[in-house]
Amino acid sequence: MPKFSSTRRVRHTAPQMFDLVADVERYPEFVPLCQSLKIRQRTSNSDGTEIIVADMTVSFKLLRESFTSRVTLDRPNLKIMVEYLKGPFSNLENRWAFEPKSETDCDVGFFLSYEFRSRMLAMLMGTVFDTAFQRFAAAFEKRADAVYGKAI
Repeated sequence: MPKFSSTRRVRHTAPQMFDLVADVERYPEFVPLCQSLKIRQRTSNSDGTEIIVADMTVSFKLLRESFTSRVTLDRPNLKIMVEYLKGPFSNLENRWAFEPKSETDCDVGFFLSYEFRSRMLAMLMGTVFDTAFQRFAAAFEKRADAVYGKAI
């Protein structure tokens, strides 16, 4: 099963980065391969977490796949967990963690593991997904610079 993990120090605060990643409606504007994202349900819990169920469509050239996931936004602990519900994968897990390092910097931890249900789709999309996922963290950092200003 392909896995990708990275930790990047960014010149933005942990709450800023959490908010940027939590703003899933904006993903089609900057996330590699994300063509569209539709929120199905949003639930706020008394413990400060929020649950979003969303449909994401990814596209590359003539290939287009949609999948549904549950996103748990754990603002008190600055963590985001994405759980796969339905679509072309047999497994998909994505986790984000935001650790403050100073008043202006934080470490952004990103973990992803996935496996396609179909061998044919894995052969067609596997390399494209690997490349795109490796660019995810950089795409969010670039987006943070655009939204919050580039740190000097």
